[in-house]
Amino acid sequence: MEFGPVQILVVAFEDPKFTGEILPELRRLREHDIVRLIDLLVVSKADDGSLSTVEMSDLSQEESRELGSVVGALIGFAADGDEGVEAGPEAQREGVFTDAERWAVADTIPVGSAAAVALLEHRWAIPMRDMVHRAGGASLADGWVHPADLVAVGGDRTDSVPAPPDRA
Repeated sequence: MEFGPVQILVVAFEDPKFTGEILPELRRLREHDIVRLIDLLVVSKADDGSLSTVEMSDLSQEESRELGSVVGALIGFAADGDEGVEAGPEAQREGVFTDAERWAVADTIPVGSAAAVALLEHRWAIPMRDMVHRAGGASLADGWVHPADLVAVGGDRTDSVPAPPDRA
């Protein structure tokens, strides 16, 4: 199975104001094969402390086993070194996020807030990666530049780019 770069995206919603815009945009990106949703976990904690969770994925069971094993090995390796590489794929067959990780997200967010954790495969990057490889190129480094960082170095629209909580 061929797959593109995988990004983990964690988003906090201090005072959730869900208007129904996010899922249709995610659906559009998926329909145009720009991203594939490996897994999405949304945890919401109501004012009374009760929890709601939603989890979704674009992967079939076979794809989940195949790609999940790769992601599981990576997660396992990051957590437990070489032993995690072998344990990771087995853990992934139950889904990307374990019950312990769901509870960890729930414990982290304050009452009246929500958080989303998404694993996105960037499908658009596959052809570019292949072309670079065929031309003899190799990635030396990669990373994401946050919009607040662009604003900090003189970008426009400072009023429309909120700083993440850890940068405020």
